[in-house]
Amino acid sequence: MIRSVSILGSTGSIGRQSLAAAERLGVRVTALAARRDIRLLEEQIRRFRPGYAAVYDKDAAARLRLAVRDLPVEIGEGLEGLRRAAVYDCEAVVTAVSGSVGLQPTLDAIAAKKRICLANKETLVCAGSIVMAAARQAGAEIVPVDSEHAAVFQCLEGRRDQLHKILLTGSGGPFRGWTRAETASVTPEQAVRHPNWHMGAKISVDSATMMNKGLELIEAMHLFGLMPDDIQVVIHPQSVIHSMVELVDGTVLAQMAVPDMGLPIQYAMTWPERAASPYERLDFWKMGELTFQAPDLEKTPCLALAMDCARRGGVAPAVMSAANEEAVALFLAGRIGYNDIYDRVAEAVARVPGVADPTLDDILAADGEARRLMTER
Repeated sequence: MIRSVSILGSTGSIGRQSLAAAERLGVRVTALAARRDIRLLEEQIRRFRPGYAAVYDKDAAARLRLAVRDLPVEIGEGLEGLRRAAVYDCEAVVTAVSGSVGLQPTLDAIAAKKRICLANKETLVCAGSIVMAAARQAGAEIVPVDSEHAAVFQCLEGRRDQLHKILLTGSGGPFRGWTRAETASVTPEQAVRHPNWHMGAKISVDSATMMNKGLELIEAMHLFGLMPDDIQVVIHPQSVIHSMVELVDGTVLAQMAVPDMGLPIQYAMTWPERAASPYERLDFWKMGELTFQAPDLEKTPCLALAMDCARRGGVAPAVMSAANEEAVALFLAGRIGYNDIYDRVAEAVARVPGVADPTLDDILAADGEARRLMTER
């Protein structure tokens, strides 16, 4: 089990649950980072007393410096602040920031041989080959926090060479089975109400469009060294089985638990050990039926687009991820409709030129071009 941790994205849902797990396990919190919520970040600083805290928004960072000037904490800002927080006096870093902003801090933490408790899927979606190669070279541990990848990680312990296929489960979100015509009038308030999970706004919208499942498919490819066709998406509305693996002999192993992100967060901190937890246990007498079905790609075009980008490779996943991040922000701000998310992301993927074997600079350039296309209208 780790003894110290830095938490990037500490004011978000995963970050808050990571702090609760660290406090419960007796893990020292050395650094915190947030985008702009300095009210909550100040509360966290006063409670956990880290030596360093960073705010991505520079104006907010200036206000935070004034608010905590009575405490012995250094305040950083911008991307450089996040990068320093990722390696500040810790054994592990929880990367819970949303979007591709998590890429550079993750690479810094890998170079410093920290354990990466990976909750920022865009890091591997954008630059999975580069990140995983860096981790192998440095000998850094990457332990996934997403419930699906954490499930696969646990099922594969000691069995990596026996893997045949990953069965990546997803609930289907709040609009499972809805047609494109029916989702045209979906509001942000509806889209963030996931039926099973309590998550941040961006990931909730991604779950509703099923872009999240597409991002997870690409992430799983890199984490576990697979091709896109080695991963099968399975709709499982109850969210009890968090994912499964099929081994070479046809045996299927599943990881099951209540839908609570606290469990994979805690395991990322305690791995390879396990610790007692306060989370609810599964009650098989009350559970009822567990059901499974294939995704309807016509009704979930974001998932279909992500699967296509996974097969294309190069910068396509990075373009898709960046464009989706911007489109979801526009939707949440009420500036575009729900169905416009797919339309705009697909347009960006079509317009940004492909690069077959991209460098990190190529990826960052494609990311920037995708964002420019999304905001120039």
